[in-house]
Amino acid sequence: MGTASALLRELRRRTGLSQAALARRAGLPRSVMNAYERGARQPGADALADIARSVGYELRLAPIVDLDRNARALAEVLDLAEALPWRPQRRLRYPRLDRRAG
Repeated sequence: MGTASALLRELRRRTGLSQAALARRAGLPRSVMNAYERGARQPGADALADIARSVGYELRLAPIVDLDRNARALAEVLDLAEALPWRPQRRLRYPRLDRRAG
C-alpha cells in the first residue's frame, strides 16, 4: 500500500463506506478525511489506528529494523573480534604535531 491515503481508500473499499460515513464513525470532520485521502494532510499513526479501529480493523506497526538479523550480525562481529590476535603496544603512538609560525 505505502501511503496513508492509499490505506484509507482501501479501508473504505473493504467496508463499502462513503468518505462521510467513515469520517462519522472515526469522529472526524468529512473535510479532514477528504484531505487525508487526497494526501493534502498526513494523519499521525494514532489517527490512522483510530480510523481503522472505528471500522473493525487493527493496525500494527512493524519494526523497520530486523532485530533477529541484527543480533546475528552482532554476534558474528563479536566472534570475529575475539578471534583477532591481541598484541599490546609497547609505546603509545600519537600523531606528529607540526609547529607553525604564527
